[in-house]
Amino acid sequence: MDKMTELPKKIPVFPLSNFIIFPKTTVPLNIFEPRYIQMVDDCMKENRMIGMIQPRKSTLKIPELYNVGCVGKITSFNETDDGRYLIIINGISRFKILKEIINNKSYRECEVSFNDYSQDIFINNNEIKFSDLELIFKKLKSFFKKKGYIINWKELEKQSLDQTINTLAMASPFSLEEKQVLLETTDINNRKIKLEKILNTYIADQFSNTTIQ
Repeated sequence: MDKMTELPKKIPVFPLSNFIIFPKTTVPLNIFEPRYIQMVDDCMKENRMIGMIQPRKSTLKIPELYNVGCVGKITSFNETDDGRYLIIINGISRFKILKEIINNKSYRECEVSFNDYSQDIFINNNEIKFSDLELIFKKLKSFFKKKGYIINWKELEKQSLDQTINTLAMASPFSLEEKQVLLETTDINNRKIKLEKILNTYIADQFSNTTIQ
């Protein structure tokens, strides 16, 4: 049995706006809503997998979801004195929603396919050269500093370069739509290019806003 066939065809989904994860990245989550407490309880009894996905901008009580998210596995679980769950999720593979499942649960579930992102669970041989990232790192450091974002750059430098690109895409103060574009970009080199294009747009806007008319 290969890794692809081990992935579930049905997963619970956790919609979070302006929040994405990538395969081989790790994120902490603070779970406090009763429906997601129940979701985590159920996941811990089964395969510990949760689909992280962004909701589209909507005024609906049950917002429409984007078609692509990333499934992660709970690798650490702690319960606080006030009943919250502090969990850590490791990204495994991106998925595409085939259809939402009608259920009697307080949280949402979807039937999903991992076929379009099968490369996520295999070793990535499409490595980026550090020299390709020097300029974008310089721009990102300046941009993050202006936005008041604190990034541990020394820790980032210990990661593989593709992990670094994904971590920066996740942590960036970009819009919901821009983050979704980065998530859906299959190839890491194209993701680097799109990340730089988005970044250049912000830098250009800042420059034009500070130019004397």
